[in-house]
Amino acid sequence: MPRLLHMADVHLGARHDDMGPVAAEQRERQFSAFKRAIGLAISEKVDAVLICGDLFDSNGQPRRSVERAATELGKAVARQIPVVIIPGTHDSYDAGSIYRIFDLAEMSGASPDSDLLTVLTDSRPLVEFEHIGLSVVARVFPTKRAPHSPLVGLADGASAKWKVGMVHGSFAVPGRFDQDEVSFTDAEVGASGLDYLALGHWHSFREGRSNGVAWAYSGAPDLVALDQDGAGQVLLVSLDERDGQRQVTVEPRQVGRSHFRKMEVDASTLASQAELEGSLREQADPDRVLDVRVVGIRPSELDLNVDELERQLSGSFLRIRLRDVSVAPLPEDLNAPADTIVGALARDLHGRIAEHEERGEAERAAELREALRIAVLLLDDAQRVTLA
Repeated sequence: MPRLLHMADVHLGARHDDMGPVAAEQRERQFSAFKRAIGLAISEKVDAVLICGDLFDSNGQPRRSVERAATELGKAVARQIPVVIIPGTHDSYDAGSIYRIFDLAEMSGASPDSDLLTVLTDSRPLVEFEHIGLSVVARVFPTKRAPHSPLVGLADGASAKWKVGMVHGSFAVPGRFDQDEVSFTDAEVGASGLDYLALGHWHSFREGRSNGVAWAYSGAPDLVALDQDGAGQVLLVSLDERDGQRQVTVEPRQVGRSHFRKMEVDASTLASQAELEGSLREQADPDRVLDVRVVGIRPSELDLNVDELERQLSGSFLRIRLRDVSVAPLPEDLNAPADTIVGALARDLHGRIAEHEERGEAERAAELREALRIAVLLLDDAQRVTLA
């Protein structure tokens, strides 16, 4: 029963432009999650570690960063746990690929003929581990954008009992992911002939089956982007056969510390900025990225300064982002005669606001509310507007 540790999208060396002053700290958190993942592979005595693309955030990493990663990989190698890596879209296998510049196998201490650390490429798409009956196959392209699906003929040439594929790409979801650099369909997964398809590229954990073929995205071991949920784990994958039936079991294991929470606050329930500050402090967690949107219709007396609030709360979270998208209430007295400019404008905009709200187009409705509020103020002041 082969057992695998599947991870992807570690993004070592990410710059984290959206993380502000904690960018460097988050890079260290990502490395720590990677280190814990290798430690988990060792403690669980898995038969192989699969890293499904974007181990590095870019091909432009300094040597010391690559050496640091190789040191962790070497811990698995030293215990005779094979590691299989494929390039992704950030560390793609182009002419300047980090995998062409650096010999990770040598840097990790793996002997050239041991297959203890293998980077699968367009010229080497397969590695066989006969002692556990496992074939690991991948389709890696020498360019960032794939000319065709990576799953076509993927298992050709694999001869072991268990066939596991590695792909860094997206299901071709129309309107969402069909334009990604590397994409494939559910039908192609089902026809692949694999027992398990280890995926990378989506940073949140997902799993499923396509015509009996088990697949999973491990998600990133720790946060890569500010608004990311579903990250923070790697997968332990067990391949088993019982009564002639093959079974694949996927078990997420937490390795990341950082976590993301999104919340909305109804402005109509707030009496003051101090009240909002107090309620957000109740969510305080040094490992939490908190994304807060203030929505709805705010009381006319409510004065919010989100930049000030972010500064006040910054020490209570790993990162906090506050956005005020609430709208001011409409003027109370809009009962102007229909034959006046104010009356005609109010009637027209009220109707358009109602249409957008009915269609669920909240942002457009909010824009029109604000337009109506400003227009009424302008038309009410003869010094601002002169009507001819």
